[in-house]
Amino acid sequence: MSTVQIGEAFIGEGVDAAHVNTVLGERDGPVGTAWTTALATPRAGHVPFVAVVRPGLAVQPMTLFVNKAAIEPGRHGDLTWGAAQAGVAAGVGDAVAEGVVDRARVHDLALIVAVWVNPAATDEDAVFVNNRVATLTALRNGRDGAPPVVDVLAARDDPWNPFFRPR
Repeated sequence: MSTVQIGEAFIGEGVDAAHVNTVLGERDGPVGTAWTTALATPRAGHVPFVAVVRPGLAVQPMTLFVNKAAIEPGRHGDLTWGAAQAGVAAGVGDAVAEGVVDRARVHDLALIVAVWVNPAATDEDAVFVNNRVATLTALRNGRDGAPPVVDVLAARDDPWNPFFRPR
């Protein structure tokens, strides 16, 4: 494993899509420092927390869930702390089971997962599945150094995303 693996994935469509960024590295390195600093410095609307498979069963490697969208009152918080967080935990578990993250090293590693849950999201099953797949995909991309620079250069004259497309 390189010192730090950074990954990204966007999975799904519409308001229930998931956009995940991952940063995986050594607990005693810069990722571990960032992990503990983020956990210790919550701010309004953004309270990083340890992702769990179920209460009292933290996913391994220890994973810090960081919400990218400030928590809106009502359903948004439930979807973020519920379905999205469970999807992230399952995706990390999938990455370990698949060998994307070395099972023998999980106690040496720290993982930060930044997660976008659209405040307009409604379908908890879609939010769960999309975050599970996005987390696994982002971890694969981080391991593999994806995307290839040639793909980025080929697409640079036609940038777009779900919130913007040039005319």
